[in-house]
Amino acid sequence: MQSARSVAGFWIIAAMLFVALASSAVPSPIYPVYAAEWHLTPLMLTGVFAIYVAGLLGSLLVAGRLSDHVGRKPVLVVGGLALTLSLGLFSGADGLGALIVDRILQGVSVGLLIGALGAALIDNSLQRHPTLAGVLNGAVPPFALAAGAMSSGALVEWGPAPEQFVYVLFGALLLLMVLALFIVPEQVQRRPGALRSLRPTISVPRSSRALFRGVAGALIASWALGGLFLSLVPSALGQVFGIENHFAAGALIAVVTGIGALTGLAIQRVDARIGVLIGLVALILGPIVTVAFVFAHSLPGLVVGSAVAGVGFGAGFQAPLRMLLATAAPTHRAGLLSTIYVVSYLAFGVPAVIGGLLEPAVGLVPVIAGYGAFIVLAAAVALVLQLVSRSSASVEQQASEVLERTATGSIRTAE
Repeated sequence: MQSARSVAGFWIIAAMLFVALASSAVPSPIYPVYAAEWHLTPLMLTGVFAIYVAGLLGSLLVAGRLSDHVGRKPVLVVGGLALTLSLGLFSGADGLGALIVDRILQGVSVGLLIGALGAALIDNSLQRHPTLAGVLNGAVPPFALAAGAMSSGALVEWGPAPEQFVYVLFGALLLLMVLALFIVPEQVQRRPGALRSLRPTISVPRSSRALFRGVAGALIASWALGGLFLSLVPSALGQVFGIENHFAAGALIAVVTGIGALTGLAIQRVDARIGVLIGLVALILGPIVTVAFVFAHSLPGLVVGSAVAGVGFGAGFQAPLRMLLATAAPTHRAGLLSTIYVVSYLAFGVPAVIGGLLEPAVGLVPVIAGYGAFIVLAAAVALVLQLVSRSSASVEQQASEVLERTATGSIRTAE
């Protein structure tokens, strides 16, 4: 019988994952305020976005496997406190330099947290619902991004102290999560190699490599789409549609990420390979519809395109993630999750940075169109590979079959 402490620990870890990732989306709806107040150009804002991604990737590469050696809780405490500090610094930011420093610290902190949180969630899997940890690992990130963007947009538009209050709110929530870690049981025993694990590396367990190659295209396309909507599409609301309401930008992001999360929940009982195919088709259609209606200056059409894109964002990420997590032993989970996020955030950040560099020369709408074309191309190539690959089908089927056994086995080990 699973202990009450382990059950409570599961939900505390899930809540901390939600709050941490939601806080990462908080600055996006505030960027227009910073731009107007500090006279920031789109290129400067893109640089701030790139700095965050660089900090996150660096942290994932260096410390992604650390919790497999020293335990989850030490990494979670350090990462949680550092992220809380970054949110406090955001509330006092007074210019571009401060924004850059804060965003670097935020990226490093989130990178330190996400692999350890995802692994800890599986370590404390619920005995009655052994597959729920894998589902939440995929569903929480898009739900969190939606909640962070919408709450930030609402508070900036209608709340007090738009450049301070939302950061203080999320900082307080995160600090509560760090304190609640006292309840969470540590399921990972310390083992040698902690310092060696800090050597920057990409770590994919041998048991996961074939599947990882087969689904990497879906991860890239889905997170590139996320980068498009978090970095450039909200700007089109002002430049193309004349909408300056900050909540509208957060709501548009929430359409994509929220529907993505709901899609992940809806397909959890669907064969994972079919889920990948659904995601890739939507990743092709979504950007096409979105870009077409941006050119047509149709706001309802833009929302429809965003909804279709959200299906792709959810299924294209969550189905591969669910399969990959099923193939990794407990001592390799954090490293695998960190590698998945390295690939995902590279796809999330690099095209957005390139788009920001090109925007002053070619204009926002052509950049959005080119960005959308890249996503469509990546998804189309991944779809073709999925349809013609017989070996990936067998590997994915094996992963789906061991998912429940892996989760159940981790619970028995914890007991």
